[in-house]
Amino acid sequence: MNVNRLSLAIAAVVVAGAAAIAAMMITRQDTGRGPEFVPIGGDFTLTSHEGKRVSDPEFRGKLMLVYFGYTYCPDVCPSELQVMGSAIDHLGEKADEVTPIFITVDPQRDDWQALGEYVPHFHDRMVGLTGTPDEIAAAAKAYRVYFAKAEGEDDESYLMDHTSLVYLMGREGQYLRHFTGGTTAEEMAAAISEEF
Repeated sequence: MNVNRLSLAIAAVVVAGAAAIAAMMITRQDTGRGPEFVPIGGDFTLTSHEGKRVSDPEFRGKLMLVYFGYTYCPDVCPSELQVMGSAIDHLGEKADEVTPIFITVDPQRDDWQALGEYVPHFHDRMVGLTGTPDEIAAAAKAYRVYFAKAEGEDDESYLMDHTSLVYLMGREGQYLRHFTGGTTAEEMAAAISEEF
């Protein structure tokens, strides 16, 4: 009888310990603030699709939707930008409180004029940003965005591999959340609305 009670006590301690570890892991995943948390976002200075130099602080006071891609992207980028533009429209009167931003990962082909022709197709308030390769690399690093020219491509007609996330940044430039592919405009708008 004592052996059974000891076995039950040990089993209860093991189960309680496993439950505590699981709870800590879930809490850590929910907050995203575990010991390995790396900040997302930061200052950048780039050239807008209107040919003006702009910096991250100029967008403060409004929420930002930030996406990294390129104008020659055949499918994913236009789809994500379309969702961003539609999400802005779903916000109605609150739409002016959000700035949609598209940052190119292909400054070789995406100069400010190319962005000026491209971004209005997705929303009239979308801001397209480009810069030198070093400026783009710094902005991408701040947002933890991977990008590289696809292997085996020639120098003129090539594809880019890149992270495809839409970041929602706060009024002070802080990371709030991100959206993955497959998020609908309605879902994105609902999540943005929670920040008003």
